[in-house]
Amino acid sequence: MDYKAKAYILSIGNELLIGRVTNTNASWLAQKLTLLGYCVERIVVVPDNMDDIVEEFQKALARADIVISTGGLGPTPDDITNIALAKALGRELETNQEALEMLRERYTKRGYPLTPEREKMAKMPVGAKPLPNPVGSAPGILVEVDTRLVIVLPGVPAEMEAIFTEHVEPILRSRGKPYFYREKIIRIKGVPEADLTPILRRALKIDEKAYVKSHPRGIERSAPLVDVHVYASSSNEEETRTIVEKIEQFLVEEIKKTFEQKADITPLS
Repeated sequence: MDYKAKAYILSIGNELLIGRVTNTNASWLAQKLTLLGYCVERIVVVPDNMDDIVEEFQKALARADIVISTGGLGPTPDDITNIALAKALGRELETNQEALEMLRERYTKRGYPLTPEREKMAKMPVGAKPLPNPVGSAPGILVEVDTRLVIVLPGVPAEMEAIFTEHVEPILRSRGKPYFYREKIIRIKGVPEADLTPILRRALKIDEKAYVKSHPRGIERSAPLVDVHVYASSSNEEETRTIVEKIEQFLVEEIKKTFEQKADITPLS
């Protein structure tokens, strides 16, 4: 069986845990990684606590090929992700000269001094590589650990997305054997989710590379409404497409046969 690289996403910040900020970064990254062919095994939200961040980095490195974190790279006292990463790796924290020059150039253009608080954003584990921030100040951090990668990104969505798109995505595309992802969504009106379950259970057994999941959308005009999401990934693009189409066809035929006129089926994608 082909090996599919595993990814962990760590979202760091108290604001996420108290519900002050919606964790859009994790969903954006999960979708990007999935489409790039990586298997996202965990999304973990971590408070701004040194021991917790260190622990989660170590857990992720023990199991994942790619670890991506967001948040905690700014100049304030609670921005400690760079320090925690160094501790998790057992490496010294140093001022990265390349990162320092990025910050100096950024703040000089704005007419601001390079204060100790701003210089803090250039501190990285020994051996780390800074990732330029096209729209903000704090550089991202890239660290290789044997065959694994740790990527630390800012928590501001625009900054995180820009660094990922310009610098991280090309690296991930170049690593290892690509996996292809394909998905379909079928909307079924008029049949409760529980009644669809036996058919979904059989669909799940068609191919181990695929997954089938139902999502109830509530009651629309007094009729049950369920979206069924079918997706698959493999190292062969044609195989991936065939698997999804085969399961989609099975679902449509079985639902029509079982529920006859009760089911209104609409492919959404």
